[in-house]
Amino acid sequence: MAADENTGAPFSEIESQVMSALEEVIDPELGIDLVNLGLIYDVVVDEAGKCTVTMTLTTMGCPLGDLLNTEINRAVLSVDGVKECDINLVWEPAWDMSKMSRFAKIALGIHG
Repeated sequence: MAADENTGAPFSEIESQVMSALEEVIDPELGIDLVNLGLIYDVVVDEAGKCTVTMTLTTMGCPLGDLLNTEINRAVLSVDGVKECDINLVWEPAWDMSKMSRFAKIALGIHG
């Protein structure tokens, strides 16, 4: 496991703040934030203030557009103590609707 991967430990205070900031980043196609969509898999902030956001997209064909990239960086860097943002885009595990929060499912009219 790489040193910048979270080991399943609870988020630190600064990592929790980054997750809260990422709730402000809205997927332009779905109108729901990335956290509630279940697209953010992990957040790790090291002692130097470098934040690595491990995330996926709803489909492989969905580009991480400039807008989304800019908004993620803006949100992450808005947290005191974070000096750098690195987006680690992954496709495993694949995203599916089960990763969405109850809020996102209700907002999108998905019941189940």
